[in-house]
Amino acid sequence: MKGTLTKFKQFFIENKFVLGLLIFLLVALDIYVLTKIAFIFDPLMVILKTVAAPIILAGISYYLFNPIIDWLEKKKWKRGWAIALLYLVIIGLIILLFSFVIPAVKDQIVSLFKSFPGYWDQITQKFDEFSRSSLFDQIKDKLSTNMSDIMKTLSTKGTSVINSAITSIGSIVGTVTEVVLAIVTTPLVLFYLLKDGKKLPDFLLKMLPVNGRAHTRQVLGEANHQISSYIRGQIIVSLCIGILLFIGYLIIGLPYALTLAIIAACTSIVPYLGPAIAITPAIIIAIVTSPWLLIKLIIVWCVVQLLEGKFISPQVMGKTLKVHPITILFVILVAGNLFGILGVIFAVPGYAVLKVVVTHVFIWFKRVSGLYGEQPESEYVVTPPEEKE
Repeated sequence: MKGTLTKFKQFFIENKFVLGLLIFLLVALDIYVLTKIAFIFDPLMVILKTVAAPIILAGISYYLFNPIIDWLEKKKWKRGWAIALLYLVIIGLIILLFSFVIPAVKDQIVSLFKSFPGYWDQITQKFDEFSRSSLFDQIKDKLSTNMSDIMKTLSTKGTSVINSAITSIGSIVGTVTEVVLAIVTTPLVLFYLLKDGKKLPDFLLKMLPVNGRAHTRQVLGEANHQISSYIRGQIIVSLCIGILLFIGYLIIGLPYALTLAIIAACTSIVPYLGPAIAITPAIIIAIVTSPWLLIKLIIVWCVVQLLEGKFISPQVMGKTLKVHPITILFVILVAGNLFGILGVIFAVPGYAVLKVVVTHVFIWFKRVSGLYGEQPESEYVVTPPEEKE
């Protein structure tokens, strides 16, 4: 009997492959069961959907404004009065925006929307002229591609996108309502986060066993550092990009400079994909205006991207995330397919937090399982060929 137990322990408990397979099967079984009883979580999903937007917006604002409140608190300001002063400054900035900046941007946006169909028609006309040229025929022969099939596919895709957009028009009212509620409730949530946010970790840790509180506090601290560094850094980098592009657009005389710079600043929040989205309308306007303007636009973008990549981002963001660029690209693509535009925006900080949690869970598993004990140094010694002879 004792020998049987020893063999069972050696085969199941001490065998890393079998133990890993059992853990995988248990996780898969849990996922399968949860998919069968997913309807139980519908009320919870409704609650999360209702409170998600205010909490996310308030959380981003908290990481952005909390250092200011902490600095004022060090200057002997009471925290409540510091928050009130911050709100007054924000209200004043909003009034200035609505008084000066937004009217100018509104005029440019209206003019851009009126002119964009004409720009698109000119682009289409130039493409048609190019498609009739001998150069295009040579390129088509070299690629051996059926252009009619490509255009048919593009037409089908465009039709499906338009149909889905028309179908989703019915949900616009609900979306507007959710946005209005989020805007109204976010300042209230932000006020209490700024006032009592430092007490939240201690409140959460009280629910955990005493032995796990120190390690959990470390995980929360690292995750908080990752999120705060990314949010503050990304906002500062985006503002710098918008300002630099606005100056560059003014220098080269690009129409709608302010609107295009604001679009670039907003879309640059998304790494890699944001700049590609932002430069598209600028390229269309530059192509239609003049080829020389297109060359100057490319020069401006290259200079701004060089400044951002070599000077701004390293100084502001540093190496806090420690995520490889290829990993960031794949994370953005996967999160975009799973969760849409919100997934694209929150992919990188979400991955950084998940990486912290998984790393600490793996360290804990190594410590308690004993499956990753260090091998004796003698097993790593490699005998040189000459000594073997």
